[in-house]
Amino acid sequence: MNMLVHHSSKLVIVIIVIAVVVFLHPPLHTCAWGQENNVERQMTIIQAIRSALLDNHEIRAMKSSSMAQGSEVGVARSYLLPKVNFEERYSRTTNPTYAFMDRLNQERITQQDFNPDLLNHPDAIGDYQTSVTIEQPVFIRKAFIGLDISKKEALAKDDELKRKREEVAFQVFRACLMIISAKEYIKAVQQGVDDAKEHLRVANLRYNNNLGQYSDTLRASTALMDAQQKRNSADKNLTLAKRTLGLLLSTSETIDVADNAIELPFKDLPIYVKAAESRGDIRAAQLRQENAYQNVRMVESGYLPYLGVGGSYQFNDHDRPFGSEGDSWLAMAFLRWDLFDGTKREYERAKAKHLASQATEQLAAYKQGVSYRIAEAYMDVEEARKNSELARESLKTAEEGARLVRLRYENGLMSLSDLLSAQTSLEQARAGLVARENAYRLAVATLSFESGTILKDLNVEG
Repeated sequence: MNMLVHHSSKLVIVIIVIAVVVFLHPPLHTCAWGQENNVERQMTIIQAIRSALLDNHEIRAMKSSSMAQGSEVGVARSYLLPKVNFEERYSRTTNPTYAFMDRLNQERITQQDFNPDLLNHPDAIGDYQTSVTIEQPVFIRKAFIGLDISKKEALAKDDELKRKREEVAFQVFRACLMIISAKEYIKAVQQGVDDAKEHLRVANLRYNNNLGQYSDTLRASTALMDAQQKRNSADKNLTLAKRTLGLLLSTSETIDVADNAIELPFKDLPIYVKAAESRGDIRAAQLRQENAYQNVRMVESGYLPYLGVGGSYQFNDHDRPFGSEGDSWLAMAFLRWDLFDGTKREYERAKAKHLASQATEQLAAYKQGVSYRIAEAYMDVEEARKNSELARESLKTAEEGARLVRLRYENGLMSLSDLLSAQTSLEQARAGLVARENAYRLAVATLSFESGTILKDLNVEG
């Protein structure tokens, strides 16, 4: 009996141990998922941009699109090259014409084949026909224009890819600024937490020495909790900013920025306006406008004839596939001319002209929009620079004001409400400076992006 109780106790202990292990160690796939999403790497801003230019999914997708358009050039060129066909055909017939023709192609005609009864009522005859045919266009205006259109569209796709690279570089730079700004904001918020702790210490000290009220202690404690909540929010925003950067780099990892913000050069407005003329998307729009007028010429080419040459070599055999009882060749030149197609070409020509006019107007509007956004971005930089300078002065004023109020409160000359108000102003000034400095850097980056010089300004290979 004692032995049974002893074994039962051991069993209970083993079960408890297993339960604890399972509770403390979740399933393997859960741990792997958590580890994957908690991986963090550090990169410099330039490293992050270069990584994104290689791995970003949007860039890769557009690169595939550009390569596909390059293949389309080969498709268009193929219409100018010879076409070679091989065919093996079998037929069996009692049709008098075809029966005689098959025997003739097989080179099996004899004197008996001219017997009227055999000519009118031939026996069934089979024919294996092997042929190689070649056709070479000589003049096909539409194909030449189509090849030119395909080449320009391929160039337009390449220019769009360049612009996409600039867009992704700008997004990565902006995400890095968010991370740097979030870190600076955490520092500012932490200063607020430290100040709130000091205020609570002073309030407790005054209360314990019968120099202050217990309500001051409660209010100071509430202010400390508010400051800690701001810190929690700041930590979350930093984590999201890192995750955003990882998303742009096409990874599930969180990416931290290892260096400080890069100060992009700020140049005169005419330099940005001139540089914008070479933007990839503008060049692509110009090429497509040219293609729109090329399309008019392509439609008009439908009024012209199509000239070509061709030929074939043929083997015929009544018994064997690929046999060669008889052989013959054929050479030819041909002209095809669609003289009337029910006014289809007239309507297509009118449509192409309207689309060409549309492309011209869209290009003009696009250029004006780019010019406007550059001017707007330039003014944003000026505004952000002035606001950043004012924010620095405001922080100095808020720090001095908070220092004086804190001293007066410690000496019983001001209330806790005045101290907390001064502290709120100081926290706002700290956060404002971080926001203004980040806004200035982002404004310069936006101006660089709008002018198409961001890769050059970052010294990253374009």
